[in-house]
Amino acid sequence: MTSPSTSSRTSRCLQAERLYGEQALQEAQRLRYRVFSTEFGARLQGAESGLDVDTFDAHCMHIGVRDRASGQLVATTRLLDQQAARRLGGFYSEQEFCLQGLTSLDAAVLEVGRTCVDADYRNGATIAVLWGALADILNKGNYQYLMGCVSIPMRDGGIQAQAITQRLLERHPASDRLQAEPRNPLPFQPLPGNVIAEMPPLLKAYLRLGARVCGAPCWDQEFQSADIMILLRRDELCPRYARHFKTAV
Repeated sequence: MTSPSTSSRTSRCLQAERLYGEQALQEAQRLRYRVFSTEFGARLQGAESGLDVDTFDAHCMHIGVRDRASGQLVATTRLLDQQAARRLGGFYSEQEFCLQGLTSLDAAVLEVGRTCVDADYRNGATIAVLWGALADILNKGNYQYLMGCVSIPMRDGGIQAQAITQRLLERHPASDRLQAEPRNPLPFQPLPGNVIAEMPPLLKAYLRLGARVCGAPCWDQEFQSADIMILLRRDELCPRYARHFKTAV
């Protein structure tokens, strides 16, 4: 599976690919480690080898975006389906949230996680290529729902996480299909009057597609982040932005 795209802004030719084998997986784990440790201050397993590693990796599908000119892997995400989650005893998200309504969803679910993009490639072109690869998998597997956690860094003490949460509650309708109760709720703190919520690009992209927020954030102390649970139903994609995801969806 490949999905090449050229960005006129960056003059880069980007290509999506499935990541097979130990070497490709380690590329993804290395990119994840670099992004999460640098930007979130995460305390990760595999730190001594410069890799972000956990027990879910071996059971997930991994996709990435590569710069064809340099050969560099510049974005990655991983996907966990219901069968693999059953073998593992649950989805990754269930470590952070009690998911009410998960077993009542009326179609197949795919969990997306550990999504990250190299800082030098953090633009619409890279996300669009990654989205295209993800849409291919949704279509071929006939998955109707996409769910997962989106992280907000807590290195400012949680001010942005609180501001973003408040904005989400005010402006975006919550999911009525899946409710996520955080196992470790984000401590409330009053906000200064001049704080402006700066949505992380990934969260903004999901909301534009039509994703619903499933509840209050969970404080992930290992990753030093506030994690928001989202649910996206494939047949409810926002038409204005669906073409950026994949016209076939």
